[in-house]
Amino acid sequence: MTFFTLEKKSSASKARAGTLRTAHAEIQTPVFMPVGTAGAVKAVSPREVESTGARIILGNTYHLYLRPGCDLIAQAGGLHRFINWPHAMLTDSGGFQVWSLETLRKVSENGVEFRSHLDGSKHLFTPESVMEAQRKLGADIFMAFDECTPYPATKEEAAKSLALTKLWHERAVRWLTDHPELHGYPQYFFGIAQGGMHEELRAEAIEHIAGLELPGYALGGLSVGEPAEEMYRIADYATNLMPAGKPRYVMGVGTPANLLELISRGVDMFDCVLPTRAARHGTVFTWNGPLHYKAARHAQELDTPIDPDCGCYACRNFSRAYIRHLFVSNEILALELATLHSLHFYQEMMQVARQQILDGTFEVWKKALLEKWKTSEE
Repeated sequence: MTFFTLEKKSSASKARAGTLRTAHAEIQTPVFMPVGTAGAVKAVSPREVESTGARIILGNTYHLYLRPGCDLIAQAGGLHRFINWPHAMLTDSGGFQVWSLETLRKVSENGVEFRSHLDGSKHLFTPESVMEAQRKLGADIFMAFDECTPYPATKEEAAKSLALTKLWHERAVRWLTDHPELHGYPQYFFGIAQGGMHEELRAEAIEHIAGLELPGYALGGLSVGEPAEEMYRIADYATNLMPAGKPRYVMGVGTPANLLELISRGVDMFDCVLPTRAARHGTVFTWNGPLHYKAARHAQELDTPIDPDCGCYACRNFSRAYIRHLFVSNEILALELATLHSLHFYQEMMQVARQQILDGTFEVWKKALLEKWKTSEE
């Protein structure tokens, strides 16, 4: 089984259409992966996530390691069975979460010693222990343990951080070579290219991953506070150096406009908590731009769905007035319907983007859509 097949590349940009094949799903790219940090996409069931068209979701090693524990999940047959998700899954190594515990962690060449944000207990993550944890979780794709380079960072600071990430990659690969599959199906290990906003360091990171002959490439350390144009610049530079026959993944990004701009720059895979988090706080994404559905002006919109151009369950059956009423009444259903819609929108946007790439019209379509969103009153 070929893991990744590149099917079409835009003649007007670096946008690509391809297919990822895992033991649990075929995933068409470009793809947006909903985030299920602790084994659940917040506010919606796996069946509802599946109804949006999603065929791959994320779990997070840091959170699942702390609660309920990777051993328990392994006893259940892996994360797929534990949460009853029949399709593909990617697990983040927890590197970003540990990095974010600035006052609770201590970084050394060996790994990262940290205190749990739940109870203050002390733990140690090493490249080897994180690989073992992800083996137990059983994700189809799992990520290298890295040190996320902050923004801003001098070249010297970013180089020091990158050296640690490279060392940890090498140790992870050695561990994986000595420890075969646990659940009886392939798990594909992606390297993460760090290097901050410094092109020379990004090139060094990508060359290192290429030397390890890993199945996929991720760009870490983006969407950590830098201007969007800086993110685009680094992604554009980095994808020029990545082999065409392997998937490219920008981690933790982003808005619909971010995704379309990064697709133009040759990125295939995305994840972000934004659509679900924003939905729970009163904002959804639509073909006409963001909609603040909790706003009072929607209270009388009895005949208008969240998005007239959307065919999701929420838009087919409920008005803006009703969903706003649920939200101001603190009804959980508001969060479920809003989340369901935004996930559906992200999946549909990726499907349409893919078709536009296949049809050779992606850049024209993207430009018109971004202009529409820019001028939208909503």
